[in-house]
Amino acid sequence: MISQFSSIAAILSSTLVFLVGSGLLSTLIPVRAHLEGFSTLAIGVIGSAYFVGFVAGCFTGPRWLNRVGHIRTFTVCAGIAAAATLAQSILISVTAWIAMRALFGFAAANMYMVLESWLNDRANNETRGRIFAAYLSVNFGGLLIGQLLFATSRPESFTLFSLTAIFYALCMLPVGLTRLPQPAPAPVPVLRPLRLFRISPVGVAGCIAVGLANNAIWTLAPVYAQSRGLSNGMIALFMAAFTVGGTVMQVPVGRLSDRMDRRYVIVGVCALAAIVGIVIAVFGGRAHGMILWLMALYGTLVLQLYGLSVAHANDRIPRQQFVEASATLLLINSLASILGPTLSAGLMDAFGAAALFFFTAAVHVTLTVFTVVRLRQKEGPGEVFRERFEPVPHLSSPTSLELDPRGPEETKAT
Repeated sequence: MISQFSSIAAILSSTLVFLVGSGLLSTLIPVRAHLEGFSTLAIGVIGSAYFVGFVAGCFTGPRWLNRVGHIRTFTVCAGIAAAATLAQSILISVTAWIAMRALFGFAAANMYMVLESWLNDRANNETRGRIFAAYLSVNFGGLLIGQLLFATSRPESFTLFSLTAIFYALCMLPVGLTRLPQPAPAPVPVLRPLRLFRISPVGVAGCIAVGLANNAIWTLAPVYAQSRGLSNGMIALFMAAFTVGGTVMQVPVGRLSDRMDRRYVIVGVCALAAIVGIVIAVFGGRAHGMILWLMALYGTLVLQLYGLSVAHANDRIPRQQFVEASATLLLINSLASILGPTLSAGLMDAFGAAALFFFTAAVHVTLTVFTVVRLRQKEGPGEVFRERFEPVPHLSSPTSLELDPRGPEETKAT
C-alpha cells in the first residue's frame, strides 16, 4: 500500500500545488475585476470564457498527449496557465481578461487530463478506490487552501497574481522530475447526449442545472460577498465555507441515495437548496454573522447534485458504458457552465447582487419540478445496473472517469 502511494506521490503533489493556485485565482479574479470597475455582466462573461477554453481543451488534449507525451503537455500547459495569470495583472481590460481566461481554461483541461490519466494508469482493480479517494482529498484540500490564501494580501495588488503564477510554476517540478513511465494513449469515449437523455432525463437535467447554478456561484459569489461589504478575509472564508460544506456531506448524502430511488434525494436536495438560496438572497446583506453558516449549508446541498445526477444516470446503464455516459454528462455540464455565469451576471446587473441566489433558486425549483414529474411517469431503476454512490471532484477532466471505482474492471492477461 505504501509503495503504491509513493509511486504516485509526484502526481498528487503536482495536483495539490496546481489546485492551490486555482482555488486562489478563482476567488481573486471576480473580486479584482469588480475593483477595476468591470460590470457584473463582464465578470460573468470572463467566467464563461474559462469553460469555453475548458471544453476546447477536453477535445484537443488527447491529441496533444498522443503527439508529445504527458510531461511535455503538462509543462507547456502549466507555463500557459502562469503566463495567462500574470498577463491579467498587466492587461487590465475586459477583452484581455476574457481571452486570458479562455486560454487558462484550455490549459487547465489538459493539465487535469495528464494528472488523471497518469493516476488511472497506476491504479488497478484493488487500488483504484483508494487512489481515487486520495485524489479527491488532494482536489478538495488544494482548492480550500487556495481560497483561504486570498486573505493574505490585497486583491488590487500584484502579489496574489504573482503568488498564483508561482504555484503554477512549482506544480511542474514533481511531474517534470518523475521517473514514472508515461501511460499509453487512452481511447476517447464516444459522446451521445441525445441517447443518454432518453435513458436518463433526470441525470442529464441535473448536470445542466449544476452547470447553470454551481458555476454561477463559483464565478460570482465573491462579487456578491464584496457587494455586501464583506472584508477580504471574510470573502475568503465565505468561499471556503461553501467548499467545506460540500466536501463533508458528499459521502453521507451519497450513502442515503444508495438506499432509495436517487430522484427522491435529488428532489429533497434541490428543494432545500432553493430555500437556502432565497434566504441568502433576502437576508445575506443584513446578517454577516450568519452568512458563513448559510453558505456552508448551501454548499452541503448544491455541491451534491452533480454526483447524484451522475450516479442516477449510471443506475440505468450497464457498467461497461459508465465512462461513455459520464464523459457525456461532463460535456453537458461544461456547456451549461458556459451559460450560467453570463446569465446570472446579467440578472445581477439588472436587479442587484441578490439576483445571483434568486437565479440559482429558480434553477433548483425547475429541476425539482422536472424530477417530480419524472417520478410520476417512470419507475426507478432495477437492481441490475444500480451502483454505489462515489464522491466526485469539483474540478476534473473526462480522464478522471476511468479512475472512478464504478468503471469497468480491468481484465487480467492470461
